[in-house]
Amino acid sequence: MIKTVLIIDDSMFMRMVLKKCLTDRFDFEYAEAKDGLEGLEKFKTLGPDLTFLDLTMPVMDGFEALDEMKKFDPDALVIVATADVQEQAEILVLKAGALMILQKPPSTESVSEAVQKAMAAQAVTKTKNG
Repeated sequence: MIKTVLIIDDSMFMRMVLKKCLTDRFDFEYAEAKDGLEGLEKFKTLGPDLTFLDLTMPVMDGFEALDEMKKFDPDALVIVATADVQEQAEILVLKAGALMILQKPPSTESVSEAVQKAMAAQAVTKTKNG
């Protein structure tokens, strides 16, 4: 069951938009971070059930943050939210262990679908790990 969500994005506006899309349909606890390094630190201390991660950020980008998150927790559910639609970027983040890519700007519907996919993935992981 997803209870806590971490939103990592250097744009305060995008964090607000994503949180609004989520709160329209889900009752989660939320944490936010403004760059990859802060996000990684919060990820390690909070252990969120789901993380939304931007790719292009100062201090530590999303690629590096995702890599570190998956080293820390191989079962982490991470959705990359980005406007970068380059196929190469998509291949890299999926190979690194992201669940999926969410196109920016997100809509309530696209965010809801992403959360449903994360819930299904979480159920599979819990079954597999016992």
